[in-house]
Amino acid sequence: MKKERIGIFGGTFNPIHNGHVKAVLEVQKTFFLDKVLMIPSYIPPHKGAPDVAPPSDRLQMVKLAVASYPQFVPSPIEIEAKGKSYSILTLAKLKQQFPDAAMFFILGVDAFLEIDTWREYKKVLEQCHFIVISRPGYDLNEAKKPLGGNYAERMVPVLETTKLDKAMLHPYKIFLLSIDALDMASKDIRKKIKMGKSIAGLVVEPVEEYIQINKLYQ
Repeated sequence: MKKERIGIFGGTFNPIHNGHVKAVLEVQKTFFLDKVLMIPSYIPPHKGAPDVAPPSDRLQMVKLAVASYPQFVPSPIEIEAKGKSYSILTLAKLKQQFPDAAMFFILGVDAFLEIDTWREYKKVLEQCHFIVISRPGYDLNEAKKPLGGNYAERMVPVLETTKLDKAMLHPYKIFLLSIDALDMASKDIRKKIKMGKSIAGLVVEPVEEYIQINKLYQ
C-alpha cells in the first residue's frame, strides 16, 4: 500500500498571501503530496512583532485563502496548543495523527538558514524530509551552510529529471527546490493596509474582505 505523503507548511501567515499559496502549490505538485497541512503558529518563537493578528483571525484567513484547494488542509494544531510554536512538538503530534505517512516539512531558504537556532533541530531533521524552497533575494545554495558538512550527503537539489520514488525517499532527505516564487511579503502587505493602499492581487478577495471587515492591521 502506497504511503500517504503529507506536507507541513507552517508560518505566521500574518496575513497569508498569494505568494504562500503559489509556492506550496508548486511543491505539492512536484512531490506528489496527497495533502499539505497549512499551520498558522500561535506565538512564533522568532518573531515578537506587535502587529500580529489574533490566532483565530490568521487561521480564518488561511481557510479563506485555500478554500478552492481541497488538497490544502488548514490546521489549528499550534493555535490549539496555546504555547510557543516549536516544530519538534508539532511534528510529534502530527506523527501520532498520521503514523503511517511520509512527512515533508516545507520552508523557505531564509527560514532554513536559521535552523540551527531551532529547539532540538537535529531531532527534527531525523524525523521527516525537508523541502527547502527558493526565495527572492536568497541563494538556494546557502542552505548548505548552517548545518555544516554532516548533512551534505542528505541534501538533494531537485531537478526536472529527479525521480521522487521510494528509493529516493530513504533515508530522510533535505530537498532543495527552486520555484518560480512571487516576490511578496506579509510585512509589505501590512504596511500597505496601514497606509490605506490597495492589496488587490496580493491576497485572494475573501482574505482582503476579511481584513477590511475585521479592521486588521490598521
